[in-house]
Amino acid sequence: MKKIALIAIVMFVGLGLKAQKYAFVDTEYILKNIPAFEAANDQLNQASQKWQKEIEAVYAEVETMYQNYQTESVFLSNEMKIKKEEEIVAKEKQARQLQTRYFGPEGELGKKREALVKPIQDDIYNAIREMVEDDGYAAIFDKASGGVVLFSDAKYDISDDVLEKLGYKK
Repeated sequence: MKKIALIAIVMFVGLGLKAQKYAFVDTEYILKNIPAFEAANDQLNQASQKWQKEIEAVYAEVETMYQNYQTESVFLSNEMKIKKEEEIVAKEKQARQLQTRYFGPEGELGKKREALVKPIQDDIYNAIREMVEDDGYAAIFDKASGGVVLFSDAKYDISDDVLEKLGYKK
């Protein structure tokens, strides 16, 4: 009985020791070699700069309003002071709302990034998934994802293969 159990364990362990295929990719490298990604980044940067200038203009108005208030405050009645202060606070609130609308967690920049970049990332993911299925990899690790890879041999880096599968030259 012990002999049969020992044989079963050896067979089970032997099957578990089957060689596994692993590979590495560098998604930053892949993305930099996809022209659509660079174009998307350019669009995002242009939109971001445009929105930032718009926000800075509103803050400049706030600053001007505040300086004018300080200059005029000695000549204003209490009611006028309160009115001017409320106008300044309202304008500052408008600037913060604009900043949130463009750059906040649910902002326009995030939505635009989702629309432009996510399809490219999905294509990369799908190409890698197909390679896992077609070539029998047990796992493919991303060197760019912040995971700690202390060393990887370049011969196991399939980043160029992923680019090729996506239709881009090495």
